[in-house]
Amino acid sequence: MPRTHLLVRLVLALGLGAGLALAAATPVRALDLDHARAQGLVGEQADGYVGAVDPQPSAEVRALVADVNAKRRAAYEDIARKNNTAVSAVAALAGQRLLERAPPGAWISGGDGRWYQKK
Repeated sequence: MPRTHLLVRLVLALGLGAGLALAAATPVRALDLDHARAQGLVGEQADGYVGAVDPQPSAEVRALVADVNAKRRAAYEDIARKNNTAVSAVAALAGQRLLERAPPGAWISGGDGRWYQKK
């Protein structure tokens, strides 16, 4: 099976949501990923990580982004190691899926550094 297909199957097997649910799980705090998304504070990026929509986010948003991205990176590293491929390839595939699955109105960035709301 081609490596790309294997990666797609792995990401889908994880349900991406299941793997990323771990990434979204944070200790009890005032702001979680779902609420930050709903408030337009963070969005999905093409590289498979979340980012702060505001160029000068609050400390709470910065901490949330760092926490989620560290967990995503660990999940991507695990998948990459198991498939002898680059972490960046796994992250990019995850990013593509996250952008596709983002609901209308969600903030997304296609990799050019600009944020826009998905239609």
